[in-house]
Amino acid sequence: MQLSENDKGYLWDIDDACTDIQGFMLGTSFAEFESNKMKRFAVERQLLVIGEAANHLSDDFKSSVSDIPWKRIIGLRHIIAHEYGEILVERIYKNAIENVPDLKNSIRNILGSA
Repeated sequence: MQLSENDKGYLWDIDDACTDIQGFMLGTSFAEFESNKMKRFAVERQLLVIGEAANHLSDDFKSSVSDIPWKRIIGLRHIIAHEYGEILVERIYKNAIENVPDLKNSIRNILGSA
């Protein structure tokens, strides 16, 4: 797959944010995450970075990699950025624990084959 330099840069941003989230979440239970405001804010910030980078990826690229839920990733960014009182801690935790590792693997596979 031929990637533009812009798309490569955004994919590297996503990869870096995923790496940070995984580091923040290592060994973190839901109870600890819920009670640790700094950790929650750090994860939320990196999810914002992921969503913003995904939003800037070219439409051609996103349509060529349709197995990644780009609209959901961007939608979560909008929720975090604009619905301050509505952010559910459970949703952020679940995304960090379950979805970020899969996203990181997908991004690494794309970058590795580019």
